[in-house]
Amino acid sequence: MKKTTIHDIARELNITFSTVARALRNNPAISEATRVAVHQTAERLNYRQNKLASSLRSGSTHVIGVIVPSLHVSFFSSVVHGIEKVMNENGYSILLYQSNEMLRHEVKGIETFLQSRVDGIISSVTLETEQYGHYEEIKKRNIPLIFFDRTLDALNTPSVTIDDHQGGFMATEHLIQQGYRRIVHITAAQNMPIFKERLRGYKDALQRYGIPLQEELILQGQFSIEYGRSCIRQLRERGIPFDAVFALEDYTAMGVIQQLQTYNIQIPQETGVIGFANEAFGELVHPGLSTVDQQTVKMGEEAARLFLKTVLNKEPDEGRPAEKVVLEPVLIVRESSRRK
Repeated sequence: MKKTTIHDIARELNITFSTVARALRNNPAISEATRVAVHQTAERLNYRQNKLASSLRSGSTHVIGVIVPSLHVSFFSSVVHGIEKVMNENGYSILLYQSNEMLRHEVKGIETFLQSRVDGIISSVTLETEQYGHYEEIKKRNIPLIFFDRTLDALNTPSVTIDDHQGGFMATEHLIQQGYRRIVHITAAQNMPIFKERLRGYKDALQRYGIPLQEELILQGQFSIEYGRSCIRQLRERGIPFDAVFALEDYTAMGVIQQLQTYNIQIPQETGVIGFANEAFGELVHPGLSTVDQQTVKMGEEAARLFLKTVLNKEPDEGRPAEKVVLEPVLIVRESSRRK
């Protein structure tokens, strides 16, 4: 039985070969009516695209690689949702890889993407990523590289982040406006820009409202639910008074709430708690967790659009600063910090 080709579809609809090819890739330059007609005819004629041959002819696979630290947290899965939405609308598919916060897995993921001849890579780096030769290799090959959330400032690479300083300031300011004064900040031991910026926002908010900075209220470690619990135990054992906690992310904040509850400390009357990221569980727990939303779907959409802009811009980017999209954080106030 003869295999249906693009030429067969073109003859059937009395249009050009190139129009059919672009319609099958959902190219936005093709009208919606033509695109629908081509896809319906392709289905009726049982057309199956030879993707390998197509990529060899065009030099493009119309596949991009997306690497995330973990899909266990809804933050990253939500960003991926935004990326996939925009890429699918523009005729691209995605390959998804989890680094599980390990540099060696991240390196392996990049190697897999390069071997698969992806058209570009969108990545959020691991907590271990301090050396970045694998990312430099991507740039040497002139493959578009976009970072989101966690970036490498040493590389001149387009990125999408939120204003973490503003987010840290907003979270701390909210606690101050609710009447809290001895505010703990739980931050990360890792030297990562996003966490340093949240800490800077915390310090600036205290200064703005005339509250002295107390280093004993800043705790650093490997963030997790258990670390949130251990921070509260540590403060209690050391006899350090506090009346609020701003945690660098929601899972640590959840551990804080759990440990406060074991001590029968009333939330938010005695101690307020706020996290960061707006994980899905935050509105389901009791009390509901206040947090800072990072506009995750929009972050993914903007990262995908940055990739598309990079592909359209054929000029070399040497010497020009890479485009940096910075989104506004959104304060989400729930029962864990609302006193007034």
